[in-house]
Amino acid sequence: MTETYIKERIKSAPQLDFGTIFSESIDLFKKSIVHGFVMQLIVMIATIPFFLILYVPLIVSISQQSDVTQTTGTDYSQFLSGFSILSLVFFLVGVVIIGTLVMAIRVGFIRMLKMIDEDVDISTKELFYFFKGKYLFKLFLLLLITILIGSIAMLLFILPIFYVIVPISFMMVVFALNPEFTTGEIVKFSFLLGNKKWLISFGLIIVATVLSSLIGFVLCGIGILFTAPFVYHPVYIIYKKVVGFEEITKNDDFRNSLKKTN
Repeated sequence: MTETYIKERIKSAPQLDFGTIFSESIDLFKKSIVHGFVMQLIVMIATIPFFLILYVPLIVSISQQSDVTQTTGTDYSQFLSGFSILSLVFFLVGVVIIGTLVMAIRVGFIRMLKMIDEDVDISTKELFYFFKGKYLFKLFLLLLITILIGSIAMLLFILPIFYVIVPISFMMVVFALNPEFTTGEIVKFSFLLGNKKWLISFGLIIVATVLSSLIGFVLCGIGILFTAPFVYHPVYIIYKKVVGFEEITKNDDFRNSLKKTN
């Protein structure tokens, strides 16, 4: 896709119906629920070791220092001031690394949604499609941009955060379906699409988030692993209806060749 094509598609976007998009999201969710569960499971397994590595040494060190302070009278604040800087640096580096990897898995899932939507056979390994240097670096930059935008929005009080939720949500979709775009183009197109369809996008994101959380907790908490991925479906459907996809893809060529031979 070209920049001009996407701009024209967004500019001439059709009127979207909340109920239709929500209904199509549920239909797609039914097809992708197992893959979404696997994604959540992988993300959980990947993040738990990180938090253990980060917090266990911290808790042990604080416990040991507490014992030393009681017996020797050493100033406890001196330990915390030195340790807090080290732990903060380690924490931030860890968050960025694990955040980039998790983001890669999530955009892999969004890419899978398109394949599921087109009835293409897929496997779990598609979740790791973006685990390549050129993609990970781009996702790393997108993560930093997301953090920066979110931080600025928070500093400007609460209202701006509600605005940026929509374009930030579109960033992963735009990247997943157009990985060849530059980081700047992904951010630009996400804001263009977010501005054009902000109200319906915001409403669907909120409804999808609330419903997936409530149903997940009702299902004994563990259900959240199944329901949480639902939040990506409405955003994908909106992108599909506004921007769409190229008419001919490799998968289409393959299926067409099969039809001709038959």
